[in-house]
Amino acid sequence: MTDLSQLKFYATHPHPCSYLPDQRATTLFLDPQQPINLETYSQLSDLGFRRSGDHLYRPHCKDCNACIPARIPVDAFTPTSAQKRILKRNRDLQVFELKPELTDEIYALYERYICARHADGDMYPPSKDQFASFLAKNWEFCRFYAFRDQEDRLLAVAVTDQLNNGLSAVYTFFEPDETRRSLGRYAILWQVEETRRQGLAAVYLGYWIRNCRKMNYKTEYRPLEMLVNQQWVRLT
Repeated sequence: MTDLSQLKFYATHPHPCSYLPDQRATTLFLDPQQPINLETYSQLSDLGFRRSGDHLYRPHCKDCNACIPARIPVDAFTPTSAQKRILKRNRDLQVFELKPELTDEIYALYERYICARHADGDMYPPSKDQFASFLAKNWEFCRFYAFRDQEDRLLAVAVTDQLNNGLSAVYTFFEPDETRRSLGRYAILWQVEETRRQGLAAVYLGYWIRNCRKMNYKTEYRPLEMLVNQQWVRLT
């Protein structure tokens, strides 16, 4: 087990918040010189840290606690009627585990997704360099799960980190025209089942923010656990 007290962390200067307008944010980062190994990453995930590219980070804002880490305890999870319909609509898909690398096919899907769904965000316009620095990291724990239909079309990619205590859903991008399939929600449901299959405890979903509409989908998965005052609290 890593002695977390020996790790160094650095806080950024306040900067515009990516989620809440008119708010300033401060981010706490693990020292970039610290090698990220599976044990350290797993322990920090239980303390609310997330990975973006080469960095492990956590919000560290002086006057705001809006970003709340959330995870799904898979043994207690039961899909709703709506989620069962999503599972049924996507039962024709096959999922393949891939190395986390940039290919023309994967990037083309990512580019379509960003342009269609996030043209108003800081990830637009997409680029191959952006993709490589954000997602295509050949860490021991990083996986690309590719979702393909019966015609072998790539419909979604779930970038997922394998932790000692669960799976961390880093990012999912998908075919924006396949709205009926609800591919983003399906990818989470699939990761719940994969986590359960591996005998692990939870799917880590990142941060939930009450006043951020884009985060609302996370509360659809019940029970949900949130990290409050450094304790995981279950919401049923």
